[in-house]
Amino acid sequence: MGRTANLRAIREPDERPAGPSADTVLVPGDTFWMGSDDHYPEEAPAHRVWVDGFRIDRTPVTNRQFRKFVRATGYVTEAERAPSAADYPGALPHMLRAGSMVFAPPDGSVDLSDWSRWWRFEFGAQWRRPEGSRGSLRGLENHPVVHVSYRDAEAYAAWAGKALPTEAEWELAARGGLDRAEYAWGDEFAPGGRHMANTWQGEFPHRNLAEDGYARTSPVGAFPPNGFGIRDMIGNVWEWTADWYAPRHEADAGKSCCIPSNPRGGREDESFDPSQPRVAIPRKVVKGGSHLCAPNYCRRYRPAARHAHPVDTSSSHIGFRCVTRGPEVA
Repeated sequence: MGRTANLRAIREPDERPAGPSADTVLVPGDTFWMGSDDHYPEEAPAHRVWVDGFRIDRTPVTNRQFRKFVRATGYVTEAERAPSAADYPGALPHMLRAGSMVFAPPDGSVDLSDWSRWWRFEFGAQWRRPEGSRGSLRGLENHPVVHVSYRDAEAYAAWAGKALPTEAEWELAARGGLDRAEYAWGDEFAPGGRHMANTWQGEFPHRNLAEDGYARTSPVGAFPPNGFGIRDMIGNVWEWTADWYAPRHEADAGKSCCIPSNPRGGREDESFDPSQPRVAIPRKVVKGGSHLCAPNYCRRYRPAARHAHPVDTSSSHIGFRCVTRGPEVA
């Protein structure tokens, strides 16, 4: 099925979810400190923003929910479609096949600056086979859907009558009312030794102790909710946001009168990866970290943390959730 057919299916669904329900949580409008000056440079500077109230999915979209969407619309994800040679000039012909990025831990320690040592593009990997081309969804129905590109997530949101959250909306929701706290649950990573999210314990990428009970994704809701009652905002899977990536935030306004309202990240033309000049794929912001975030490699299991990801690329550790805006959300 081509892109035109996909869009037609979104416009004419056989079935779509109802509006705000017990599966969503109201996040009241508020001013909060977005970003951080204490960690990765792309999180800085910390600055105040105002965000209007909205409703957000209580959990990431699950495999069960995404399957309902696919059955209702016939939608085909980007990982299930062979790339076009016209869209990827210079690509090796044998690589123009459907597939997605799959985490493949090495046997021992590797150079942490070379992500290709633990990621591989696997033909046949897609949302129905989250752990690789020979896998299945058996037992994973309540896990977050993965191997979805930004466009796939956007298509689901449109069908559901919702939208993808902005970066500011996502971060406000993740903080759960704890403004400027380090984590979504406070300032201690594992209070009393209790794991509050699905992250990596041990030496990444080859030794995962799985002390939190999970070596890969976990069922949504397996860890405690934040102060708003939202689950899995941190760890488990990264989540797409609607904002283009910019390498830094805007500076704080300084005066309360000038705090930006409902800010929208960077511009598409500044979102490209400068280290990949031949690969002109714009990038969106993903938030929350994943089950692969580890103290020795990626401390992005915090509300302020952010990362850039190409809109056409799916992987085994990125999912999404949706929001609803407007006066009817209360």
